[in-house]
Amino acid sequence: MEPPPRNAALFLLTILIFLSASSSAPLQYQNLVLNPLPNTQHTLSWADSDSLVPDITETDPDSSTTTLQLHHIDSLSFGKTPVQLFNLRLQRDAVRVKDLTSLAAARNGSRVPLPGGGFSSSVVSGLSQGSGEYFTRIGVGSPPKYMYMVLDTGSDIVWLQCAPCKRCYSQADPVFDPTKSTSFGKISCGSPLCRKLDSPGCNTRKTCMYQVSYGDGSFTVGDFSTETLTFRRTRVASVALGCGHDDEGLFVGAAGLLGLGRGGLSFPSQTGSRFNRKFSYCLVDRSASSRPSSIVFGESAVSRTARFTSLLVNPKLDTFYYVELLGISVGGVRVPGITASLFKLDPSGNGGVIIDSGTSVTRLTRPAYIALRDAFRAGASNLKRAPEFSLFDTCFDLSGKTEVKVPTVVLHFRGADVSLPATNYLIAVDTDGSFCFAFAGTLSGLSIIGNIQQQGFRVVYDLAGSRIGFAPRGCA
Repeated sequence: MEPPPRNAALFLLTILIFLSASSSAPLQYQNLVLNPLPNTQHTLSWADSDSLVPDITETDPDSSTTTLQLHHIDSLSFGKTPVQLFNLRLQRDAVRVKDLTSLAAARNGSRVPLPGGGFSSSVVSGLSQGSGEYFTRIGVGSPPKYMYMVLDTGSDIVWLQCAPCKRCYSQADPVFDPTKSTSFGKISCGSPLCRKLDSPGCNTRKTCMYQVSYGDGSFTVGDFSTETLTFRRTRVASVALGCGHDDEGLFVGAAGLLGLGRGGLSFPSQTGSRFNRKFSYCLVDRSASSRPSSIVFGESAVSRTARFTSLLVNPKLDTFYYVELLGISVGGVRVPGITASLFKLDPSGNGGVIIDSGTSVTRLTRPAYIALRDAFRAGASNLKRAPEFSLFDTCFDLSGKTEVKVPTVVLHFRGADVSLPATNYLIAVDTDGSFCFAFAGTLSGLSIIGNIQQQGFRVVYDLAGSRIGFAPRGCA
């Protein structure tokens, strides 16, 4: 979308300043090998899950590190083309961004009443149609029953569907039955764990209840309990989780969610003594690689090649991973108009930049996005333009080509310059050779670094050191 006439002078000034800054030295470019979206989609057969289930006789209860394969949520979608899946991904993305920005704006959450009365909870996280884009296979209970769980850095609570179900959505695996697990435990209403919930409920048996609400009105309600989770060869006992008996909404086919946020009830926070509050993941582009994505918990999660930036604290919201973004370069030149002030997290908890695994496309505050987009357009003026596509306003017709040169893009965090591969910002949107600049603007003050821009990096979450790191080519 071109800037409106009243901003035309500012638009031209930005371009002139950028071109002037780059005139003293040629812009830096890198090659982009063009891979349009394929015509067919590989999906994950439920039979494939057998290879993800470890031999529990090999379980090491004392292991301080574990690695799991991750799968993109698209691999659970059957009968859809890659183009249809990409459009659905963008639709989910829009809902997620709306929910994250609403949660950040509310800061303390919004209380959602249960049907028929009862307690309400201020835990609002993510979105129901995949509170995250990646899932893995986790054993629940003793003996472990293996289920698909979505992993989400934008959520704190761990929860899954449990029998008996008052209302449950369809999931790939049998619903977990806590009566068949020897390690399942109820939590009393007066326990410290129950009090960690923002607004805990209490049933007639004096045991703790939870509710997680979502921006589209979906929710999960049930017993707040403790249970053993098994990650390949590693068992983790007494994890506080929600055992949901009333789960309503447009949920995906996974059994539940593993919250990886910064809050006190998230999985990394609960298992601090075991995994030292450290984990990392590496996400691969499903359309261009057959390698699996992965997540590592424990000391092995920290890559020696990672460049680290300090985490910031939002006193109003402890779930999200806030970082300090100072600027962005295009073609080796800092983009004029993109300054740290555009991304500042103020004392009231407004604004800021978060790293999120469940958002696909990076959102930048509107002024920063316009400056970035215009600089990229200027550097890519030799490429044939194409019509806008969905939320993308800068697209190119690269049909008939196998490789092109594109300006480099570098994100400048405090203490860490992250140089993006070309595939992380110019992406295929159809099977015909249309590629779009994979950033978008937002009218919200909250900027979000999404998983398309994180692909190929090992992203290290070191909560013990209060820092996040990016290791290039970290998926090997």
